[in-house]
Amino acid sequence: MATPVNPMPDYVVVQAEEAVAKTASGIYLPNGAQEKPKTAKVVAVGDNVSNIKVGERVIYKNEYEATTVKVGKEEYILVFKQNIIATVK
Repeated sequence: MATPVNPMPDYVVVQAEEAVAKTASGIYLPNGAQEKPKTAKVVAVGDNVSNIKVGERVIYKNEYEATTVKVGKEEYILVFKQNIIATVK
């Protein structure tokens, strides 16, 4: 998948997964009450990022240290490689 955002060498471009809109007991949550996910799918990686590949799911450390950009209808998050703390299988 080609992305319009080309990251600098030490950054990873991800797209956040959808927030859970319904609790386990079936109660629907309004948008403001939904927890923002910290897991995301990798869509592009910079040249200096070696342990993470496009298509993997990752957990990143802090949403306040990430940069969110909107290109067209898609929203992308740029995360510094050191703020990625795990991959999800």
